[in-house]
Amino acid sequence: MLAAVLATALAAVGVVAEPGAASAESNGGTRVMPLGDSITEGTQVPGGYRIGLWQRMATAGYRVDLVGSQFNGPAALGDHDHEGHPGWRIDQIDANISGWLRTTTPRTILLHIGTNDILQNYNVAGAPGRLSTLLDHIKAATPSADVFVATLIPLANSGQEAAARTFNATLPGIVSGKGSRFHLVDMHAALTTADLIDGVHPTAGGYDKMAATWYAALRSVPGTIGDPATGTGAALVGTASGRCLDVPNGSTANGVQPIIWDCSGGTNQRWAYDGQTLQSGGKCLDSPTGAVAGSKSQLWDCTGAANQRWTFTSGSTIRNAQSGLCLDVTGNATANGTAVVLWTCTNAPNQLWTRR
Repeated sequence: MLAAVLATALAAVGVVAEPGAASAESNGGTRVMPLGDSITEGTQVPGGYRIGLWQRMATAGYRVDLVGSQFNGPAALGDHDHEGHPGWRIDQIDANISGWLRTTTPRTILLHIGTNDILQNYNVAGAPGRLSTLLDHIKAATPSADVFVATLIPLANSGQEAAARTFNATLPGIVSGKGSRFHLVDMHAALTTADLIDGVHPTAGGYDKMAATWYAALRSVPGTIGDPATGTGAALVGTASGRCLDVPNGSTANGVQPIIWDCSGGTNQRWAYDGQTLQSGGKCLDSPTGAVAGSKSQLWDCTGAANQRWTFTSGSTIRNAQSGLCLDVTGNATANGTAVVLWTCTNAPNQLWTRR
């Protein structure tokens, strides 16, 4: 309890304790940023909810790369990167968010923030407005990311809990107003004050309840944590041709150009999509540097760069983040072996793909 009081006092005067940073761990999976304050960092239980969340995802076969400039947690947590900053308020996260997002380019963001605004009695009435501005900055920096915004967990102090409830009541309207990629997660309902170790931070069991709540929310929005690694991906069927996007002869050479071919169910026609990259045979679909309309699409070693990130919803175009061009079957042809190139997006049938 004394440690918690000291931490709160330090935060109130602007002294912020930071966990040590280390070299980022990356496994090439779907990039997910845990973002917030000490509850994201895991104060009292190093790793916090990230332990249970990681274990659930790994057990189910999801390949996820947690990202952020901070690093902590036990060996049971397979990836220690995060963006949790003990003592930080909404405005402090907002002052740094654009740089963090440019550096890590997350596919998915898990945000729990605002507790320190209340604990420090920092213009609490203005906290919802500050959160709205933060979400605007996140949207501007990573428009293709899904952002899960949690209500604040309960606080033991009755006055602070009342302020948290007032803050939470504003979140549905704020989050729904940011667009379809923003999702509200009712974290307050998942815990009670009995789940707190010091009146502010969860116990190990409380953090695990948070993990379960995050995991259920992520599972409810396809693509936010990719496809389970135990699967082999899915076929991508062209609307115009009825044929599948195919890697000729299952080649794994850099630079091989996909074609369309009769759907066979073969592994060279299976594509795993994690919300950003499309992978087949361990290679990533790639838009060559400097691509223009008519440039070939190709398979290449996965780098995580913008030329290997694609926006795709089944039944629509497959659009590259760097070039802005779409995957296109050359000349509207439908014959086996037709090359697949990059072209100005038109939404024509030869640019539409269904995941099966």
